[in-house]
Amino acid sequence: MKILIVNGPNLNLLGQREPGIYGSEAFEPYLETLRQRYADVEIEYYQSNVEGLLIDKMQEAGFLSKEPVDGIVLNAGAYTHTSIALHDCIRSLKCPVIEVHISNVHQREEFRHHSYISSACKGVICGFGLDSYRLAIEALRPTPSPSQGERS
Repeated sequence: MKILIVNGPNLNLLGQREPGIYGSEAFEPYLETLRQRYADVEIEYYQSNVEGLLIDKMQEAGFLSKEPVDGIVLNAGAYTHTSIALHDCIRSLKCPVIEVHISNVHQREEFRHHSYISSACKGVICGFGLDSYRLAIEALRPTPSPSQGERS
């Protein structure tokens, strides 16, 4: 299985930017933790502050590639609340996308309560800190079928 994690604007500053909201851990060490925990999953990572580059990467990984990813974990940052272009991109992909947020956006400013991308995503996870990414990976992994003779 191959999963792409995409982080949008200002998420390159995790660990430094507003630690009261986003925590004090940088993303790269957490990414290594995810890769170790999910050694059976190829986890790619991409971050950009530019909306068009996020779209290019997701189209490439989830649609145009000869070997598209099986799912995308997307933290679009502030573009969540403004980008119809990201919504349209997600709808064009052949793989599911899980929208994630580190903070609980519904406990923050009212303008963060609306997402332009949620309706195009398979699901939304918010408010669990960096663990939101782990939960999204879990949501994208196939559910194991019960062994023969076991009850579900």
